[in-house]
Amino acid sequence: MPLTVWRPFLIAAVCTLPGVAARFMHPEISPHWLALISGAAILGASFLLTWACEVAQMDIPQAVAVAVVAFIAVLPEYSVDMYFTWMAGRQPESEYVHYAIANMTGANRLLIGVGWSAIVLIFAGRFHTAVILQNDKRTDVLFLGMATLYALLIPIKGTLTLLDGLVFLGIYIWYMRIICRRPVEAEEPEGPAAALAALPKRRRVLAMTGVFLFAALVILCNAEPFSENLVASGKLFGVNEFLLVQWLAPVASEAPEFLVALMFAARGQAGLALESLISSKLNQWTLLVGMIPGVYAVSSGGLTPMHLDSHQLQEILLTAGQSIFAVLLLVDLRLSVREAVWLFTLFVAQFLSPLYDSHLEILLGLPHNPLRMHAFYAWVYLGLAALALFKHRQNVAKLRFGFKV
Repeated sequence: MPLTVWRPFLIAAVCTLPGVAARFMHPEISPHWLALISGAAILGASFLLTWACEVAQMDIPQAVAVAVVAFIAVLPEYSVDMYFTWMAGRQPESEYVHYAIANMTGANRLLIGVGWSAIVLIFAGRFHTAVILQNDKRTDVLFLGMATLYALLIPIKGTLTLLDGLVFLGIYIWYMRIICRRPVEAEEPEGPAAALAALPKRRRVLAMTGVFLFAALVILCNAEPFSENLVASGKLFGVNEFLLVQWLAPVASEAPEFLVALMFAARGQAGLALESLISSKLNQWTLLVGMIPGVYAVSSGGLTPMHLDSHQLQEILLTAGQSIFAVLLLVDLRLSVREAVWLFTLFVAQFLSPLYDSHLEILLGLPHNPLRMHAFYAWVYLGLAALALFKHRQNVAKLRFGFKV
């Protein structure tokens, strides 16, 4: 096999080396350079994991593949958020609680506002039609809706407790038990993963295991320096570190998954691409959120719930509002261009709101309240969700009976 087919693996691996070296050598360089080096390492490891996960499903039982591969694929995002959560438990009065919630909510909103929308718009640009999901994806939509409805309770309670974590983990386990019964769907790996898949089985398994272990080591080594130096860079340059943690960190960890999904959409496999990002959203909205109170409790050395302030509660409400609106758009198992434009436009509007909300407040003569626009967009999402519920009420009823327990 020519060396050129391994070039993407080599490039991704080379991107990880400076980060690993910096983790152990502790060079005296600026925080923004350390954030860039460690972020590049996480990005390279994320690509390696994406390709290895695609090949792994050829050699391990389907039930194991669905559960394990789904977790490993989002390990980069989990590592950063769990680091912030662990530090929040150690220093409950610090900003780490803000960072943990910011990273989680940012990752979830990016998946829908940018990921889902981009798939539909790219596909429609080439093939002039909506994206259609397979019938068995009613299960995914149903469980995403269940997790979102429970998430709406968190802003009401004001805390994230171990019980909440158990509920989210229970929803995830229930979902995994159901989809593990689905028949195996043989899919040929494409792109860089095809080079790994073409190896004889024994060499393929060894190579795949080596890639998994190497990528996991890189991610674990760089989660702390990336997180800490990202925050330090924000303080150094006067940039809101909360926004850096919320938006820049998820981009580094989720870029490979986004790019693979967009590639499938451009090739005409938009249904498969959207289904993969729906699974990622469900994974993050159940397993990721469910792990936060457990990690926080272990770190703090007790059963203390994570108390959330008004900002964090508004972030969760906004994220849950976007999620329930998106779920109700999907109950008919299709996402049209108009619906994708709604999701993208609302995401951009709430993303840019910090740039214009203070000017709007001055124009209207209102006192400054940085959470006003968060609440506004949360209620916009919930209002649109109510309209979508009325429009798709018959399809919502089908979700109830769309799977066998």
